[in-house]
Amino acid sequence: MPDVVNTEQALAWNGPEGSHWARHQDRWNAVNEGFDEPLLDAAGISGDHRVLDVGCGSGQTTCLAALRVPRGHVLGLDLSGPMLTEARGRAEREGITNASFVQGDSQVYPFEEGSFDAAVSRYGVMFFADPVAAFGNVGRALRPGGRLAFVCPADATLNGWVAAMASLRDLLPVGDFGRPGLPGMFSLAAPDRIRDVLAAAGFTGIGIDRSRAYGTWGRGAEDAAAFLLGTGPGRHLMEQADAATRSHARRVLTDHLRAQEVADGTVRLLSTSWLVTADRPTDSSDGPWTDCSRSR
Repeated sequence: MPDVVNTEQALAWNGPEGSHWARHQDRWNAVNEGFDEPLLDAAGISGDHRVLDVGCGSGQTTCLAALRVPRGHVLGLDLSGPMLTEARGRAEREGITNASFVQGDSQVYPFEEGSFDAAVSRYGVMFFADPVAAFGNVGRALRPGGRLAFVCPADATLNGWVAAMASLRDLLPVGDFGRPGLPGMFSLAAPDRIRDVLAAAGFTGIGIDRSRAYGTWGRGAEDAAAFLLGTGPGRHLMEQADAATRSHARRVLTDHLRAQEVADGTVRLLSTSWLVTADRPTDSSDGPWTDCSRSR
């Protein structure tokens, strides 16, 4: 893997968290796939476009994008070796021949300038060590006039999985799930923060629209509770409790999720995100794109 500056995230996504997401890729796609079509529509990709998928994970968005550009190519970039292994397997199983995958850090990856028509990301841009530098490097990889489109979580209180985990506050040290502007899942939850970061990175035409979608979290309340408590944050919380408290927490979470079961018994939770679009200026010869290396 080329140089990495986001070392903390690289360790996490090549360790237990990355392995968890790789093992459960189909479940995570069931949670997040409601944003796939809006994201790719916003990117405006088709035909022979060259597309970069930032934080591609196990490759679902990469493969879907590849189907939209039958004469083009999609490159999936991610820090996680375990997830990229799954992504390559997915592309092979689905017969996707115009997609490839590479392990690297978006903030410093040595893209060829102007080599992509569009860059997309489904929940892959919230954990940058230096978001301005990372978005600047992605912008440099776009051709002048190229489009950036990504999905990131909106305010934590507008997401059903957060409400589910918050039901455990009396039992576990749940915390506040992160604050806008600080590293973490909700680092870009504030629209003003998104605008400031993208503008500093050199993007123009910034658009931020609220997007909502239900995701499937489990085959029933018990299954969904086990899945939530098996995620990285869930494991971290449970490891701080004794056996009796863990058992109690599991029951409380299951009871909360039972109210979210739909007719077929699955648990569906609403996610609220920002669908963000921005453009590399058509005339960007004097912009920050040529200076990205200074922040590496």
